[in-house]
Amino acid sequence: MLGLGCAVQPGQLGGQLRRPVGVLLALLGQFLLMPLVAFLLALLFALDDVAAVAVLLCGCCPGGNLSNLLAVLVDGDMTLSVVMTASSTLLALVLMPLCLWLLSRAWIRAPLVQLLPLGAVSLTLGSTLLPIGLGLLLRYKRPRVADLLVKVSLWSLLVTLVVLFILTGTMLGPELLASIPASVYVVAILMPMAGYASGYGLATLFHLPPHCKRTVSLETGCQNVQLCTAILKLTFPPELIGSMYMFPLLYALFQAAEAGLFVLAYKMFGQDTYKQELLDEEDDTDISYKKLKEEEMADTSYGTVTAKEPHTVCMELAQTAL
Repeated sequence: MLGLGCAVQPGQLGGQLRRPVGVLLALLGQFLLMPLVAFLLALLFALDDVAAVAVLLCGCCPGGNLSNLLAVLVDGDMTLSVVMTASSTLLALVLMPLCLWLLSRAWIRAPLVQLLPLGAVSLTLGSTLLPIGLGLLLRYKRPRVADLLVKVSLWSLLVTLVVLFILTGTMLGPELLASIPASVYVVAILMPMAGYASGYGLATLFHLPPHCKRTVSLETGCQNVQLCTAILKLTFPPELIGSMYMFPLLYALFQAAEAGLFVLAYKMFGQDTYKQELLDEEDDTDISYKKLKEEEMADTSYGTVTAKEPHTVCMELAQTAL
């Protein structure tokens, strides 16, 4: 999270705040689309109370910093990615408990849901915002140090993902895998896929350029599974949550695998299109600059001054095209 704050440029952040499209997209994607997807999947597959709460909690979490690394890999808008992640984390202080309370009404009579401490959820989310604030301050005071921390954080995130896959494979033994219902596996597969698709559709509705569509898609589907795991561990007794403690890890595996296919497809088929878009933008800029210079030359041409005879000055007027 410290590197996440360091990645934000103050000038670009000001532009996002003056035209808060990223904040609005984070609001709609993380606290409308994803909770609704989780709720519908839990109902569709008739999950029990424990599994439903784990799925809902994962769906109501803010965006994870995995999306920032993925945005770099698909040539996305890094500033938009960071703004969406940071703003969704900030909005989650209020909206995550609210979404959980509203959507868990279908399971409200279950003792497990009644044990859900909304205050603990807010406290856990608040602790994640402090590193982001420190990163923003460091970017403002020490830009070079912030650039170094951004690079370190991206590589450390990549290493963390590899370690997470290894630990998950070790922890998910045959007995534990067998205790998880098949419907939970299906939900873990469909949920990130639906998030990526709905995020891309949301960006299309806002008429965003292709690289921003890719960014919003990844931001919507990537959830903060570390936060979800911490809340499950700190909130619920092990005898109640049981094997559903592993649902965030399952979601992390499938969201990373599906995002990897997304990145692979872009590298194979979409990167040339992106490079052509950049060339077209540069050509448009050159044409506009040349046209502007021609107009300036035309506007400043007032006439020609000549001296035909001594002590005689003649001025020939020239017509200027406006």
